[in-house]
Amino acid sequence: MALTTKTTSEWPRVLTLSWLRDKYAAKQLRPADVVAEIIRRSEADQAMNIWITPPSMSLIEPYLERLAQTAPEGMPLWGVPFAVKDNIDLAGVPTTAGCPDFAYTPDVSAVVVQRLVCAGAIPIGKTNLDQFATGLVGTRSPHGETHNALRSELISGGSSSGSAVAVARGQAAFSLGTDTAGSGRVPAALNGLVGYKPSLGAWATKGVVPACASLDCVTVFAHTLDDAMAVDLFARGVEESDPWSREIAHPFINKLPGRICLPKQTPSFYGPFAESYRLAWVNAVTAVEAVGLPITYVKMELFTEAASILYGGPWVAERWADLGPFIDSHPGAAFPVTEQVLRTGASPAYTAASVFQAAHKLQRLKLEAKQLLQDAVLVMPTCGGTWTRDEVRANPIGANSDMGLYTNHCNLLDLCAVAVQAGEAEVNLPFGVTLFATAENETLLCSAAKRLSSAFTDKQLLDNGGVEIDEEAATVAPQTAKIGAEATATTLVAVCGLHMRGFPLEKQMQACGAGFVREAESAAKYRLVKLPTTPAKPGMIKLTQGGAAIRLEVWEMPLAAFGGFAAGIPAPLGIGKVELSDGTEVPGFICEAYAEAGSEDITAYGSWRDAVDHNRT
Repeated sequence: MALTTKTTSEWPRVLTLSWLRDKYAAKQLRPADVVAEIIRRSEADQAMNIWITPPSMSLIEPYLERLAQTAPEGMPLWGVPFAVKDNIDLAGVPTTAGCPDFAYTPDVSAVVVQRLVCAGAIPIGKTNLDQFATGLVGTRSPHGETHNALRSELISGGSSSGSAVAVARGQAAFSLGTDTAGSGRVPAALNGLVGYKPSLGAWATKGVVPACASLDCVTVFAHTLDDAMAVDLFARGVEESDPWSREIAHPFINKLPGRICLPKQTPSFYGPFAESYRLAWVNAVTAVEAVGLPITYVKMELFTEAASILYGGPWVAERWADLGPFIDSHPGAAFPVTEQVLRTGASPAYTAASVFQAAHKLQRLKLEAKQLLQDAVLVMPTCGGTWTRDEVRANPIGANSDMGLYTNHCNLLDLCAVAVQAGEAEVNLPFGVTLFATAENETLLCSAAKRLSSAFTDKQLLDNGGVEIDEEAATVAPQTAKIGAEATATTLVAVCGLHMRGFPLEKQMQACGAGFVREAESAAKYRLVKLPTTPAKPGMIKLTQGGAAIRLEVWEMPLAAFGGFAAGIPAPLGIGKVELSDGTEVPGFICEAYAEAGSEDITAYGSWRDAVDHNRT
């Protein structure tokens, strides 16, 4: 099929993984077309100060050339463009951390960036940030204040300001940020996105300029939780050379928590939209209570006490330990308010004894949090309000402190978190909540986030008479507008080869949001052959007479991802109906009969797994 010529009006307002996969599978779009459109959009939004190193064909061309030589089915993120916060290394591109005098050009990319590139994703540029990742407002940069994606007069949130706005403005399908005190969650809330912050150490921080190395996390901004989970699948994993890295399994959306924890007292709200935020929180609580999970109302003192340690205690000295020598040796190089914050870490009040006192206090609070959140997820506002950029400029310290009111405790208590949208406080003023769980309960976190996101969407539609508020999204990007509804529908998929657990293409299943359901057998009507491909793979051919039962696996996949997945399967394989031993039929891998010629008959082994094991021995 010939490639179509894309016009500006045909492009969706935002880019998602499912839309890109569908277009690539149908051969209606090439990665180069997507990059060209992103460059056009970034140039049109230049005044919004989203980028430090903006997208350019010279930067991106080597990645496009690599993809041109690689089959899409072998790289689950093939052709997906992503932005990189400019405190995360991208090989051959300066890392500035928002400070030109600090800049250096790395030879290798950060571990998470390299993992995503290996999965086929395209890094397109380096985004603006609050300098040295010190701030939650998005205004502390010599490269200009990053504008909010929806209302330009408002703050974007920080420190991962450019990363969030790039995704919200359709200049990337997802982006990487960092999070020490809320930088991967606040910008998501203010720009209408999902912000996923994995557990400490789950994503390697090697190649990231440290803010507080013991607390730093790399995070992802995306339009849906499914997209964030697809990125997590490849970014996650132990890095042996990273001292902060640890093994924490990829979460699945398959187990809800035993209860939801909500604040016992109504949270405080601030700024010019405080009352609108308060009403939005009341609506969000109503939606949470209607989900049907048990609710526990808890006091917030534990989390407030932990949060106070970050900037009101000796932990601020960790920032100075990393950046103090540079600040002292480069007078005037730092943004004034950033230097003011960093220098508090040099206070003589922060003695060695005070560090241990705080550490012991924090250990007690961690234990309390773990006991409170056993088999539970905590829901809080992501932000208690927001401001215009002018207002923050007039009160930079106070505004920034308020923005961290419901975020600063998270990493200190070793919690994972996901910020999701919970409707609007006003038109084009998103309201977000964050879900928190202990490090070992990321699956509970993601399952609850999925359920609550649907509840918030249903509540918003009900409040508006069943009509979507964002008419632009519905007309310009109809496919994007449907994703939330489609994601709740699933289909079973029978797999018999490389997509089974433990085989190389299992990650494709997981990247599509699929989860393993059970082992099963086909009806005794099939022949299993080993196709002469590289790598070798099996083909299941249904016979009119005879045949044997083949052991396989049944998975469950979101319908939103199923079409693109099926379209990417190379001949002679395809998706058809597989008859199981109990007589039911489910979609699954089948093989065209002509492929039997020249293939090895391995039916006697009973399964691809046993055939492989036999060859190994």
